[in-house]
This record gives sequence, C-alpha cells and structure tokens, in this order.
Amino acid sequence: MTKAKKILFITQEMVPFVPETDMAQMGRYLPQAVQEKSREIRSFMPKWGTINERRNQLHEVIRLSGINIVVDDTDHPLVIKVASITAARMQIYFIDNDDFFEKRKMATDDAGKEYEDNAERAAFYARGVLETIKKLRWSPDIIHCQGWMGSFVPLFIKTAYAEEPSYRDCKVIFTPSTQMLSAPIPQNMDGIITFRGATISATRGLGEKKLVPMLNKLGIKYADGIGFLAKNEELTSFAEGLGKPCLQPVSVEDYGIHYPAFYDMIWNIDKVEEEEEH
Repeated sequence: MTKAKKILFITQEMVPFVPETDMAQMGRYLPQAVQEKSREIRSFMPKWGTINERRNQLHEVIRLSGINIVVDDTDHPLVIKVASITAARMQIYFIDNDDFFEKRKMATDDAGKEYEDNAERAAFYARGVLETIKKLRWSPDIIHCQGWMGSFVPLFIKTAYAEEPSYRDCKVIFTPSTQMLSAPIPQNMDGIITFRGATISATRGLGEKKLVPMLNKLGIKYADGIGFLAKNEELTSFAEGLGKPCLQPVSVEDYGIHYPAFYDMIWNIDKVEEEEEH
C-alpha cells in the first residue's frame, strides 16, 4: 500500500485563532499529528473578523493575493494571509475578503442570527483555497475539508476542478459540521453553486430545506471518505448508503494513529480495484 504523502487541510476553525471547540481542536491538532507521521501538509482557514492580526502575527502574502472570485455574478477580491504556530512548526494560510470576513464572526452575528450570505462565504472560501493551491503549484494527494465552510470542496474538486493538474489524482475526505444551524437554503443557491461544471443539480435528492444540513449531505455525496467529528446516525446511514468509507470519531490523542491510515486506505482504493481487474 502506497502512502498519501501530501495532505491539504481546509478547516473551518482552529485554536488558538478562535475559541476552543471540537472542530477547532481538530483544525489545530490533526495537521500536527499527520505532519509528525512524516507527511507534507498545508493548512487553510477563514480569516474570521474576530482574529486579532497583530497578536497572531498575520501578514498578507502579496504574490498569492489579488485575484477576483465571482460568486453569484459578484466579484470578490481574494486576500491571502499567513501566520505560524511555532510550537508545531506549522504555517497557516488564511482566506480573507472584506465583504465576507472583515469585522464578522463565524456563522452568526452578535445577536446570534445566522448571516444571510453564509452559503456565498463557503463557496468563496472553497474556491479561494483551491485557487491558492494552484498558485503554490502544490498537488495534494488527500484534501481533508471540515465543517460547513468546507462543504463545497468535494463538489468543486469532482466537477469544476476535475481536469486541473493540481487535483486530477487527489482524494477528498469530508468532516460534516456539528453546528446546530437552522437557516433555510437561500433562494440564490443556483447562482452560488454554479461554477464551470458545478451546477444546482448537485443538490437534487438531498431532501433538506435548511442550509447546513444540505451542505453536510452535499459534502458527503461528493467526498471519497467521511471522517466524523461526532456520532451522527443519520449522516452515517446516508454516507454508507452511498458506499462512502467512514471513520467514526476518535480522540485527539489518537489522530496520528487513525487518520494517516484512513488517508492511505482512501488513497489506495482505485489502485486496489485496478489490480483486482487485472
């Protein structure tokens, strides 16, 4: 069995940049655990407005910034920033944009109301990361995207970026969101999701009327494997019904044992099938 050597993490949140949650712990400690197993990693997260740039020593990467990403017929400038977690020898890339992230929290505002453009924010984030990786000329073997903010990545990889040299051979792992969010699917979802080969038809048959539950199922539908952060019988059943390999929740201390093995298994699925055919 060959190893998946290059792992791209597209996370929603990460300590110490945001308050500690289970997903923020995964965002922080999973890449470190994988890197300690001699894998090459890259990590991305949104530059939420609550992140103090001076305290966390973020700075813009001019050579990676400057392109515009069109979401629902509106141009949004992409800004890339970077910071380091010295103790873990990890560099973190941040996706930023004034419209989507400046002076704004994650899913909800100060009053606890979900932002109406959360779907646009997720689409912008996904495409921002994928365009940046192309600029870095770095081809991941595995992409592990996490949370509702990473939910468009599997779809885009399998459609819009399917023929891109950087992604042609990669596999995608998705970790569904555990946040209890209840906003409906926006009326402009067609415009949000449409990009090259990605169309609204991807959402058919998911049976959801709320945004985040729909995004969870969309991510599962197009991913090659599912890594759960919390037990969820409904999503496990949905994933298994589609024939998706699943890794159920493991402790932070065991990330370095279970996830590298899971990545290698997903990475080798096609190779095993090809060998059996011959």
